[in-house]
Amino acid sequence: MRTMLLAAAAVLLGACSGDSTNEAVTEARAEALQPGEYEVTTKVESIRSSDQSTPASKSKPGGEAVVTRTCVPADGTPDPALFAEAGETCNAMDNYLRSGRMSLQYKCNRAGQGQLTQLVDGTFKQDSFEAKVMTTTYFAGAGDYELTRSMTGKRVGDCPAAGTAEEKAASTEGAQ
Repeated sequence: MRTMLLAAAAVLLGACSGDSTNEAVTEARAEALQPGEYEVTTKVESIRSSDQSTPASKSKPGGEAVVTRTCVPADGTPDPALFAEAGETCNAMDNYLRSGRMSLQYKCNRAGQGQLTQLVDGTFKQDSFEAKVMTTTYFAGAGDYELTRSMTGKRVGDCPAAGTAEEKAASTEGAQ
């Protein structure tokens, strides 16, 4: 009798906790972002001069959040342009996007000014992400700064049909 009670209790415990716990663990440990179109909200947290001059950025803390849309390709890695300000081109240096953890590093150039780095640190699920983006500039002249932004993204559907280069640039411009 005691053995049957213990067996029944084990079955009930497994039925109560098994499915939802397994789903939560699977969701928390997504291996990549699901490809598709994401709505991304960006808010400037702070900006400070690193050379005692006026920061050469249009980003200002305390302003309204900026909402943009971007497409995540089949490999699940966001386009570097998502993290750049207008006029910057970025290349991946060292990216880690696995098991719900996002650590991305980009080396960028801003025409006529110089170089900067973007460090993205965050977490993700299959269809969403949260990250802090830290920017440090190394310009030839004055205007160097350190910028911190928070970003959240949520998948809103499939990517629209491929458009022109101008349409793609407009979808990520103004993200900052």
